[in-house]
Amino acid sequence: MTRQYFGTDGIRGTVGQPPITPDFVLRLAHAVGRVLKKTETRPTVLIGKDTRISGYMLESALESGFNSAGVDVVLLGPLPTPGVAYLTRAQRASLGVVISASHNAFPDNGIKFFSAQGTKLSDEWELEVEAALEEAPHWADSAQLGKARRLNDAPGRYTEFCKSTFANDLTLRGMKLVVDAAHGAAYQVAPQVFHELGADVVSIGCAPDGLNINKGVGATHPGALIAAVRAHAADYGIALDGDADRLQLVDASGRLFNGDELLYLMVMERIARGEKPAGVVGTLMTNKAIEVALKGQGIEFVRAKVGDRYVLEELEKRRWLLGGEGSGHLLALDRHTTGDGIVSALQVLQACVRGGKRVDELLAGVTLFPQTLINVRLAEGQDWKANAALATETGRAEAELGDAGRVLIRASGTEPLLRVMVEARDATQAEACARRIAATVNPA
Repeated sequence: MTRQYFGTDGIRGTVGQPPITPDFVLRLAHAVGRVLKKTETRPTVLIGKDTRISGYMLESALESGFNSAGVDVVLLGPLPTPGVAYLTRAQRASLGVVISASHNAFPDNGIKFFSAQGTKLSDEWELEVEAALEEAPHWADSAQLGKARRLNDAPGRYTEFCKSTFANDLTLRGMKLVVDAAHGAAYQVAPQVFHELGADVVSIGCAPDGLNINKGVGATHPGALIAAVRAHAADYGIALDGDADRLQLVDASGRLFNGDELLYLMVMERIARGEKPAGVVGTLMTNKAIEVALKGQGIEFVRAKVGDRYVLEELEKRRWLLGGEGSGHLLALDRHTTGDGIVSALQVLQACVRGGKRVDELLAGVTLFPQTLINVRLAEGQDWKANAALATETGRAEAELGDAGRVLIRASGTEPLLRVMVEARDATQAEACARRIAATVNPA
């Protein structure tokens, strides 16, 4: 079965257009409640949200839908996605729900779910919910309706959890940080965490008004962070996205480090502590240089499909701990059950403090391969997989690059585009190979 509503990270769309409407969200919560009640007599669900103005409306719809199915609700208010995952597990709740569209602009919103263990739920669970959506509602009678309450100290509890992932014998004292919360869910928690660990904190992107989430700030707009780091002569800048599960990091020179580099640094910090990882999971887009460097350390590297849920699935299957994406979604399963921008930043800063070196010094042995990405528009109905010239030219490029590069060809999931990506140690070679391959898709 294919999923009608669920995408790779919950259900997302423009507010006021199906499925992000209050009537559908009420039905969704009722359906989820019905699924929960198959195995629990009185389930409890936690609901957190980011700072979008639409969060109020969707929160009310979720609350009503769950209560109507006989499910109790605990409202957390604005809280990062990984904070909801943590509290779901800590509170022994049946399910965690997040109202957020992550890095999207404020007109969008979405709903995503966490299991009682604080992990993403399976495709099978999502299909069960979609099946329940097709059934007629079964309203609980008055005596069995769910109740709602608010957990007022949710931000404080999550703050303490984040701090607990940083080594007890270390401090950030003497370090000046710019913290950019994208006017999103971490606007309270993020500055507080770094401040309480000893850092001198300058906050930007921490004044949400319901309409400005991700607007010109945060992980998707690092220019604001780079400017602030320079203006305040800070050691580092830390940028999160709207729901704070993604990290971007900038040093004092304005250099931006991507998720691939930060993942490698986290691996090396574990090696320095004598905890050599068995393996690391990246994605199809992870830079080849990271794979080469990890294999040079004797660490197995595996690529999953793009999306942090697929990285997590691969980690769990192999019982490994570390993985991530270049976008800054990083997973350290010995610290948290899901990607967490704040926790990831603390792991990076911990490596700097423990090693007495800057991030660029810790990464001195790794230089990312130059990458060329060409998007080729496909004609309607065009079957690129059957293109013999494309296959031949791809094979030629792979033979030419050998172990010193790679070719990735994949269709866009949202547009009629074929993405041709080539990485090589030499930028000119990468571009030449990519152009030759792209030219075979729609030859003149």
